[in-house]
Amino acid sequence: LKSMGGTVPPAPANASTEETSKGKAEEHPEEPVKSPEPESEESDLEIDNEGVIEPDNDDPQEMGDENAEVTEEMADQANEKKTEAINALSEGDLQKAVDLFTDAIKLNPCLAILYAKRASVFVKLQKPNAAIRDCDRAIKINPDSAQTYKWRGKAHRLLGHWEEAAHDLALACKLDYDEDASAMLKEVQPRAQKIAEHRRKYERKREEKEIKERLERVKKAREEHEKAQREEEARRQAGGAQFGGFPGGFPGGFPGAGGMPGLNEILSDPEVLAAMQ
Repeated sequence: LKSMGGTVPPAPANASTEETSKGKAEEHPEEPVKSPEPESEESDLEIDNEGVIEPDNDDPQEMGDENAEVTEEMADQANEKKTEAINALSEGDLQKAVDLFTDAIKLNPCLAILYAKRASVFVKLQKPNAAIRDCDRAIKINPDSAQTYKWRGKAHRLLGHWEEAAHDLALACKLDYDEDASAMLKEVQPRAQKIAEHRRKYERKREEKEIKERLERVKKAREEHEKAQREEEARRQAGGAQFGGFPGGFPGGFPGAGGMPGLNEILSDPEVLAAMQ
């Protein structure tokens, strides 16, 4: 242009400013906004765990052969061992009591009361897992023993299993009322109820979240369906204009968009329909 006598107009003043701001924007890209982390179910649950102990991790105790044939002599010997174990327990020799109950169990492994008695000693020794194993075996033999549920409930209480403890202690009192079991039931029941209410609260939250997500999917499916219909209508109109000179237009037209697969299934969800009402 200069060789022909013309002049080159100066660059706009805001061009360099735009380039500079663009460069700065590229140097410091905006950080994506982090979505809040989902709230933990335990985050706002406070339970008084006074009296809860660490679980015992000893090897499983001897249980005896549940398929063994017990003779009359073996049954008598088992009763003798049981009596000795009860005497040791009354003298405060807990480990000796456990050993003697174990001897009795090996002689007569099908007598539920022996497991319940040994479980009571394990609770006193603060070995709740061992006590629960004994109670489980006793319940398998005799599911209607109140003492067995009482000691398993006490073992669960030591582990902080509040709902399991409340269940077993309530069942023990139902089968055969016991003041000791009833007193502990009154202690654990409020905590068990608090946990149950807390769980129901989060179950409702999860259900509400699922319904909200379904509604979002319905909304998105509707929008995509409407968009597809508009695009199809536009194509039809464009096709009609292009081939309008032919008699009868373009034969057969264009095939449809095929609808939105899965939309009917989503819309038939009872929970989604209830939430949309």
